[in-house]
Amino acid sequence: MDLKRIATAVVATTLFASSTVAFSQSASSKKPFEKMTCEDFVGLDESFKPDAVYWAVAYGEDGKPEGAGVSVEGIQQIIPVVIEACQQTPKESFWQKVKTEFTKLRQKL
Repeated sequence: MDLKRIATAVVATTLFASSTVAFSQSASSKKPFEKMTCEDFVGLDESFKPDAVYWAVAYGEDGKPEGAGVSVEGIQQIIPVVIEACQQTPKESFWQKVKTEFTKLRQKL
């Protein structure tokens, strides 16, 4: 396996683990993170939004990790796209919105 990819996965996993508590405290509705709507996401502090997207890409709807290899660079490209998409459709599932946008990005690469 590529060493850079492993290192990226380790860094991303560390970010996700350390930020999960902050997300649950920051969400205005105090609902589980994986049940967030786009409206909840848009209401997060700007500094938490990138971490929320990282988490949603790496974890499934059940809160369990889906894969070991996550490209931080690729995720950074979709953060503004997810923010804009969530502002347009606030009632949709944040997790589903991230998965949709990440899938679109993967198809382009």
